[in-house]
Amino acid sequence: MKLRVITPIHVTPQELQRRQERYNRLAPPRMQLHLCNLPDRLDVPRRLDNRADILASEYFVYAEGMRTDPGDYDGIFLDCVLDPALEALSADNKLPVFGPLRLSLGFLAGLGWRFAGVCRNEAIARAMEERIRSYGYGNLLARVEVLSLDFSAVSHSAIWNATMQGVLDRLEAEGEVQALLNGCSAVDCTTSRGGRVAVIDPVAVSLAMVALAFGLWRSRTMREESTGHL
Repeated sequence: MKLRVITPIHVTPQELQRRQERYNRLAPPRMQLHLCNLPDRLDVPRRLDNRADILASEYFVYAEGMRTDPGDYDGIFLDCVLDPALEALSADNKLPVFGPLRLSLGFLAGLGWRFAGVCRNEAIARAMEERIRSYGYGNLLARVEVLSLDFSAVSHSAIWNATMQGVLDRLEAEGEVQALLNGCSAVDCTTSRGGRVAVIDPVAVSLAMVALAFGLWRSRTMREESTGHL
């Protein structure tokens, strides 16, 4: 299975390589992930710091997704917990489109887990909360906390995880949730997971779910082909 992964912003070549290496590590067996950058243009956001950036990200992710050749890929994976342009891309192109937030929420809902979220800034936190409620999972959401970190923390996991540990400690003390959803697709989650609150990496969870679905589809297809030959 080969997926085209689309960044929500234009990133530097170094950051693109870092993210690609992360996807290489997380890729389940028999899954290839090719990370694609957004165009290097003045109107393409370099970070998601406000509502305008988030709306621009949706526009350009949609445009890039529509350029994906169905002959080269089996699907599109969105490299952002806000699932930019998920519905529009799903409706307008021939490939399945996978959003890490929607898949992770389905996983948490299936377990019946109440959860909190954590994001880098206020704009992303509010957009993530809106997304969660639009998907119909608001009843499971306790809150989305803001880490108030600079964009540079995305590529420095130690800084991100050290700050997130404080949120995790508070959630552990409160005892109201079973999971903390990390609100960034590009951060390696190394925060302690030894307590009662599980730290959810939305990319790792969603890729595992996609791989499982592909395996089930492949098995069904093989059975149908075998039956057809009898």
